[in-house]
Amino acid sequence: MPINRFKIEPFKKLELFAKKVVEGFITGLHKSPFHGFSVEFAEHRLYNTGESTKHIDWKLFARSGKLFVKRYEEETNLRCQIVIDVSTSMQFPKDTENNKLNFSIYSAAALCELLKQQRDAFGLTLFDDKIINHISPKGSPLQQKLIYNTLEELLDKNFENKSTSAAKTLNQIAEIIHQRSLVIIFSDMFENDSENEELFSALQHLKYKKHEVILFHVVDKSKELNFEFENKPYHFIDLESGEEIKLNPIQIKEQYQQSISKFQDLLKLKCGQYKIDFIEADINKGFDNILYTYLVKRNKII
Repeated sequence: MPINRFKIEPFKKLELFAKKVVEGFITGLHKSPFHGFSVEFAEHRLYNTGESTKHIDWKLFARSGKLFVKRYEEETNLRCQIVIDVSTSMQFPKDTENNKLNFSIYSAAALCELLKQQRDAFGLTLFDDKIINHISPKGSPLQQKLIYNTLEELLDKNFENKSTSAAKTLNQIAEIIHQRSLVIIFSDMFENDSENEELFSALQHLKYKKHEVILFHVVDKSKELNFEFENKPYHFIDLESGEEIKLNPIQIKEQYQQSISKFQDLLKLKCGQYKIDFIEADINKGFDNILYTYLVKRNKII
């Protein structure tokens, strides 16, 4: 059952809350869900009985009959950059704490705690139509406090009329992350239709830079994808532009569903082509449930 963080009064500090959530994750994870990166091949060494067979050179074994393991010039712990869309559309549903931005903040806090326990370096990037904060990955206690404080401050902010430019900012992020990293993105990815190709190109840019990319597509599935509203007039307001329209949702439901389904299917397709992990993150299912399900799945496939 998803954790309702609003009913857990003692855990007001984000770091403490994240620790409690991660304790629940750990029991279901038999090994680290994330691994460090190795760079260029350097030499061979003899295989030691009992160690992982992942880096055995099987071609060399076929020629020599002996087991050798590939060694690399640089073996590092993981570097992870967590990227959060803080545009105004992420505050949907408006006037409730169970919105897309808070979902992303608490997910990010839990991931930071998990990475900290693995002794990995992690950083944080916040963006709307531009990068508004970029903290490069480090593994120091001071870095951890800085990121938790930054996330806590986000919980108290109200971003009015902040538009999104994920395409532009993801391209910038690809350029400023200089070392190969795990890039975890939390965003609804809602842009103008005319910018979709630029958005997909930006995701491809991250992969071109040899980053591993995970996209949490953060949505309120019932409202934003299924368009589940009562059959009565509504007053809709665009959170980013402030544009208003009055209509009965039933009049446009079918057309809306076709349009949003086409976009999501294309986004999934592009992520598949670029070998990006795509996770539909429905805020109504609870961030802990979404994260746990993904981490267990990842644990099994690596």
